[in-house]
Amino acid sequence: MNNFIFSLNATLPVFIIIVLGYILMQAGIFNKEFTSVADKYVFKVALPVLLFKDIATTNIRQCFDLKFVLFCSLATISMFLIIWLLATIFIKDKTIVGAFTQASARGSAAVLGIAFVNNIYGDSGLAPLMIVAAVPFFNILSVIILTFCSNENTGNGNIKKAFVNVLKNPIILGILAGLIYSLSGLPIPEFALKSVTYIANTATPVALLVVGAGFEGKKAIAKLKPTIIATLLKLVIVPLVYFPIAVSLGFRNRELVAILVMLGAPTTVTCYIMAKNMGNDDVLSSSVVVLSTLLSSVTLTLWIFVLKSLNLI
Repeated sequence: MNNFIFSLNATLPVFIIIVLGYILMQAGIFNKEFTSVADKYVFKVALPVLLFKDIATTNIRQCFDLKFVLFCSLATISMFLIIWLLATIFIKDKTIVGAFTQASARGSAAVLGIAFVNNIYGDSGLAPLMIVAAVPFFNILSVIILTFCSNENTGNGNIKKAFVNVLKNPIILGILAGLIYSLSGLPIPEFALKSVTYIANTATPVALLVVGAGFEGKKAIAKLKPTIIATLLKLVIVPLVYFPIAVSLGFRNRELVAILVMLGAPTTVTCYIMAKNMGNDDVLSSSVVVLSTLLSSVTLTLWIFVLKSLNLI
């Protein structure tokens, strides 16, 4: 019951802010011009600063574990590529392949990771290391897939375009800057840390408001089937595939809970922001964010129950 209450406390506020964004849009307090500007602010400023802060304030040298890093990195790469391949083969509407792939594989690891492990064990354990190992690949692979699947694609120079998009993607630049700063061992001055924290704290609420404001019920209903499939992949099927591998490699306790968040957390709001900014299906992305967030309090709690029942955590 404690884990269920924690899961609700972690996911219900996210859902409420999304609903608030929708209400404010319907009431005319928000408009399309506001959401367009807010999209760009979150994508180019707030999210990069958030990821920089999370990584720069983590002592990567101290908590480094090569086997754990390799598992998180390889699991992330393989799940993205496998889902992309299957989506390309089985989805008839090719305009949604990029958004579907990203939403099915990319979870709220950076947002929920440290909080989830802290709640169960009282410290963050390997959650920061999981973020460092997985989140950069979340972003790099998302940029590559969204570039190749963009509805604005001309069909020429895809490889070069993807490479350029990776290099200039603000979120990836934020991660790289945070990694370099963390490895340097330099402390962040108090005034700078407070300023960075203020900006970082705007990322999630503004992004969630924009998702709610941009949510279009009729269009979302028309894409209900891929929304449900992507949500099931994100919350149930992907963890079901990778957990036996993690267990067979000897991961237990804090490691497994960090891996749970990496694999089974609800689809991150960043999916919507990036899909919209890179010419992919933002309607499908927002639908999966909403549905996976709504259901994740139940699925995450069930996964914790299963892992505890098997004496793995």
